[in-house]
Amino acid sequence: MNLDESHSRYLDAAATALLRPEARAAMLSALDAGQANPSSVHQAGYRAQQALDAARAAIAKALGARTDEVVLTSGGTEANNLAVIGLALADPRGRHIVTTPIEHPSVLESCRFLQRLHGFELSLVPVDAEGRVDPADVAAALREDTTLLTVGLANAEVGTVQPLPEIAAHARALGVRVHTDAVQAAASLPVSFASDGGSGADRSPAWPGSAVDAMSVASHKFGGPQGAGALLVRARLPLEPLLHGGGQESGRRSGTENVVAAVGFAAAAESTAAEIGTRALALVESRDRLVERVLAEVPGARLTGHPSERLPGHASFVIASASGESLLVALDAAGFAVSSGSACAAGRDEASPTLLAMGFSAELAQTAIRFTLASPLDEGAIDRIVAVLRSEVRVR
Repeated sequence: MNLDESHSRYLDAAATALLRPEARAAMLSALDAGQANPSSVHQAGYRAQQALDAARAAIAKALGARTDEVVLTSGGTEANNLAVIGLALADPRGRHIVTTPIEHPSVLESCRFLQRLHGFELSLVPVDAEGRVDPADVAAALREDTTLLTVGLANAEVGTVQPLPEIAAHARALGVRVHTDAVQAAASLPVSFASDGGSGADRSPAWPGSAVDAMSVASHKFGGPQGAGALLVRARLPLEPLLHGGGQESGRRSGTENVVAAVGFAAAAESTAAEIGTRALALVESRDRLVERVLAEVPGARLTGHPSERLPGHASFVIASASGESLLVALDAAGFAVSSGSACAAGRDEASPTLLAMGFSAELAQTAIRFTLASPLDEGAIDRIVAVLRSEVRVR
């Protein structure tokens, strides 16, 4: 199967994007150059440090950050843990955290860790039937002792994009630190961490920009290697490290850096930044056509998430009178790789907490299916997808 055909049939980009050729080539070049420790005081170590510095600078530029704001991690999960726990413990103005019930488990479980072991209180702001957070509800949840607000920029399961600047404004007015999990959004939307409102890699509009203090991203969502990511955090902010040891990453994350992964991450981020605007437009058109066809032709199909304020290549549904598992199996047999929701919850025989929080019944939530496009679909592919979905609907 060639690369174009792989992209047209691989419809699970939200779980992990296919490795970009640019990232693969960059990593092979880095491997061929030899693997020295960047902290070593010899020529090989110096070359490794140079490669790491160049990768950090490229990641920073692609995301509108300064190089000293990039903390390299093992992925989005570690970045979220470091943000929530590290910011809350480093300089708490109180022991109260505000978030939502539809956050990634790495955010919610970090908050619950602080509840269990450090006496923090946790407030969950509700979402509406489309998975959107009302900024007024956030304002009502914030208190004088709130030390952190963490709200994901976009939801992985239903694709809904949050009005983050409006949400964050209420926290900023009270001096509350703001973190956003941008793991899903950063590879699909013109996201920037620039504190002056500028855009990463000359992308416009800049978003969320100065609205947040910390932002999590993951390499494999850009088409880089798995097991790499970053927390972008304002350099002035205190951050309690999770990993202690040699003091790498300016003391914020100890451990010998994965130079090869960082190089691949950088190459993927650069190439994504260069095409993100035109790619998003093409994906929206294809996504909307898929949604239109499924809703019109598949009995019992219902879109989950916001109809327009959603990730460009994201189309998710529940389908009454169908089995979510049978839908996945049938589509896989037809050559289409899709998922039922967050890859981190795959294989669990339980309804999605996100869909439950949005008001779906447990029975309907278990019929969920998610298409996340790596490239636009042609009409023939959409025809085959619709035919498979129709064949799996049980007529009552």
